[in-house]
Amino acid sequence: MIAVERRLGFAVKVAGREGLKSNDARRWQTGPHLRTSMEYLHQILDYLDEIDVRMYRISSDFVPYCTHPDLPQFHGQISECRTGLGELGRIARERGIRLSLHPSQYVLLSAQDPAINAKGIADVNAQAELLDAMEQGPEAVVILHLGGSYGDKPSAMARFAENFPRLSESGRRRLVIENDETIYTVQDCLRVHEMTGVRLIFDHQHHLLNPGTMTMRDAVRAALATWPAEVTPKVHFSSPKMDSRVVIKNKKEVTAPPLLSQHADYVNPWEFANFLREAGPTPFDVMLEAKMKDAALLKLRADMARLRLWPAEGG
Repeated sequence: MIAVERRLGFAVKVAGREGLKSNDARRWQTGPHLRTSMEYLHQILDYLDEIDVRMYRISSDFVPYCTHPDLPQFHGQISECRTGLGELGRIARERGIRLSLHPSQYVLLSAQDPAINAKGIADVNAQAELLDAMEQGPEAVVILHLGGSYGDKPSAMARFAENFPRLSESGRRRLVIENDETIYTVQDCLRVHEMTGVRLIFDHQHHLLNPGTMTMRDAVRAALATWPAEVTPKVHFSSPKMDSRVVIKNKKEVTAPPLLSQHADYVNPWEFANFLREAGPTPFDVMLEAKMKDAALLKLRADMARLRLWPAEGG
């Protein structure tokens, strides 16, 4: 049993049990609806309770076509389902399941095109509205990358800071930012935090690929410190995939070396234990981004217990 200070979670798809869908993925022509996604989430919450997992990332497509500019018939789904969403949120709260959302890489507040930023604002606001309708606490967040640099990273960061106040109150309250693997380091995200007050999600694998000048220990602790004392921070953790890949070259399948940016199917328990030690005593939750999802979480939990790798309480 994992102490509540160290909840482990996984994102969107369920790998360990057949038949559990994350969202209504039907095309718009067939009339998908939030109500169907809610039924799916209810089943997932039951499964999470059964396997004692207390953290889950909802699909960013949970509300089908919610902000699509050409499909206004889908825009009112959250209001239509507010009562049911409140009940679903109550179930999550009673079971101690922390929820979050992570819009796609195309949702931006730092683009050079104002129309792209306007769409990004609408998407963040909608996902924050969903969490509000589910009556989730301040630990339920919407996670965003800072986006591209467009050849001028300081200007892109400034645009993010300029667009942040244009979010709804709910959007500002729930938005957090994450370091990425190629452009924005934890140091960059800390600068945006200074400009806006937005909290940071520390991503372990991204930091390994794009550390800037900060050590792992300093970077994760600095990110955790952006959260208020009364709200448990969260981090992202994954191990790089080190197996050979099969690629097509000259119309033939050949093996190629691994890409360090790819997530492994499972999590290296020794690497994870070392990360917990580096992160220090601050309580935080961990979203695992392994390809095998819940199966990877259950294996990591068992491996950590068998190898006695869990740090002492508060250590």
